[in-house]
Amino acid sequence: MMADTTLDWAAIRAQYPAIQSCTFLNTATFGQLSLRAREATFQHYDRRDEFASSDFLSWFSDMDGIREEVARLIHAPQGSDIAFFTNASSILSLLISGIDWRSGDRVVTLANEFPNNIYMPSLLRTQGVEFVETGMEDFWGAITSRTRLVALSTVNYTTGLRAPLDEMCRQLRKMGVLIYLDGTQSCGALDLNVSELQPDVVGVDAYKWLCSPNGAGFGYFSPAVREWLRPSVVGWRSHKDWRNVRSLHQGVPEFTSLAERYEGGMLCFPALYGMGASVRMFLEAGPAIVENRVMELAMECRARLRSAGATLLADMAPHHISPIISANFPGMDAADLAAALRAKGIHVSARGEWLRVSVHWYNDESDLDKLSSCLQLF
Repeated sequence: MMADTTLDWAAIRAQYPAIQSCTFLNTATFGQLSLRAREATFQHYDRRDEFASSDFLSWFSDMDGIREEVARLIHAPQGSDIAFFTNASSILSLLISGIDWRSGDRVVTLANEFPNNIYMPSLLRTQGVEFVETGMEDFWGAITSRTRLVALSTVNYTTGLRAPLDEMCRQLRKMGVLIYLDGTQSCGALDLNVSELQPDVVGVDAYKWLCSPNGAGFGYFSPAVREWLRPSVVGWRSHKDWRNVRSLHQGVPEFTSLAERYEGGMLCFPALYGMGASVRMFLEAGPAIVENRVMELAMECRARLRSAGATLLADMAPHHISPIISANFPGMDAADLAAALRAKGIHVSARGEWLRVSVHWYNDESDLDKLSSCLQLF
């Protein structure tokens, strides 16, 4: 495998304490925290003690800086397109709740999607909205003139499907279909470019590939969506002049046009400071360089799994070349195999009939060596 020599990968690996004592190939379940992310979180608590939280307005200024960094990471036009959330499900729920659904409308997603993209749309059936789950091969046949929304993951959490979003988003925009992308299973590992894809809304829970604390996440909201999508949570920060805390507005709030209009109240500052530190690490490395590293590791991992006798979903169906690798070993139960590997200090997971192995930038060839060696024992 060709390694990128522009970065000190050993130094990056050393930033993640949790992977020093195990072979961690399971970022699709949980990303690991860097020392920098931990320190940023602790510094916030120290700052609270030092100033008795009297400087709390400056925390929001820090958050605006993190918005700008997030925007750079996903190639969004500006930080004002970014709003913070504690999870991705809140973002999709906000979008779906804000659409003026009509009987006969349709929502489309792909088969085997993460439950976020299934549960909320399926509840729309009580309003006469049709919810369709379709395979990639039948996707365009499921898109009709009544399709109002398509909800897709940038990478499927079980299969590793990396749908051809460039083509899909381009055609859906021409048809006037709203596009929601869940970037939770790729953002931080793969270079997500919203300026090129032009989705309407993107949701990211940062605890996986962005290696952030739980409670940190963000949504991208296009300016066009912000013109009609009203906030579902209204609080003291809903009025456009909320920073004037000495004389907060009394009466009906006038919403800002910025994406922060969807936040409503206080933020989960400790988690967001940790996320900000993680985002900066990826920006310093360069998103394209990180993606190249991750995809090289994934390619080598697939080769190791094939050599161990696995059947790979990536070899059976198109669009499955991603950091999430689904492998099946004939005659072996995936859950039993995952448990056996865990007993030997190798963290992977099982999803249905597939052993799921997921690699990130903090992995290296030594992790793949250990995986190969242990698989030979079964």
